[in-house]
Amino acid sequence: MAAAQAMARRVEPEWLDTLPVRDARAIRARRDLRRVNALMGNARIVAPALAPLPRGARIAEIGAGGGELMLALARTRLLRGAAFRVTLVDRAPCVEARTLAALHACGFETRAARADVFDWLAAAPPCDAIVANLFLHHFEPEALRRMLSLAARRATLFVACEPRRSWGALAGARLLGLAGCNDVTRHDAVVSVRAGFRDGEIGALWPDGAEWTIEEGARGPFSHRFVARHRTP
Repeated sequence: MAAAQAMARRVEPEWLDTLPVRDARAIRARRDLRRVNALMGNARIVAPALAPLPRGARIAEIGAGGGELMLALARTRLLRGAAFRVTLVDRAPCVEARTLAALHACGFETRAARADVFDWLAAAPPCDAIVANLFLHHFEPEALRRMLSLAARRATLFVACEPRRSWGALAGARLLGLAGCNDVTRHDAVVSVRAGFRDGEIGALWPDGAEWTIEEGARGPFSHRFVARHRTP
């Protein structure tokens, strides 16, 4: 019983969310996130879900931060030549000019939008897909249910890659110092795993309806993928 309670989902504040965008520790932590995403293999996990989309599809990433995931996606073999039109949504976007330039070089037409995710989803025009990477775990169930409901009205494909809530992922998070990650990243990685997901937990919050096909489960030792596809007639 104690072990089960220890792995109950728990949402806590992450240090990176409280630091100024230009704080030196925050800048270092965002660089660390590129390494963390690579170790988790998140771009390789997300890319197959986006690969069937047509060239020039409209993609939005919510909680996009510095755009690291989208750049990694643009460089994957599966999405080479996709030429997606991308909106990176974040309440405090920190996308560097060189990241935008690299996305452009990959053929991705990209812009950053400074907005609260709920406000953006409520007013945004329809798009082909919405992506979330290491973002959904920041929210308690009711707020997440509301976010997913708004997202289902805006896109016919929703893809999320989140921390897997498991003992193995927790152990991996505690070893990130060996990879050279700073104190902010080490703290937030443990908090993220505790707030992560297991099978069916995101799907249980997705709007009910037979028009959606849901896929959810572990991807590798550290990641959890959720995909919702609208069944078009």
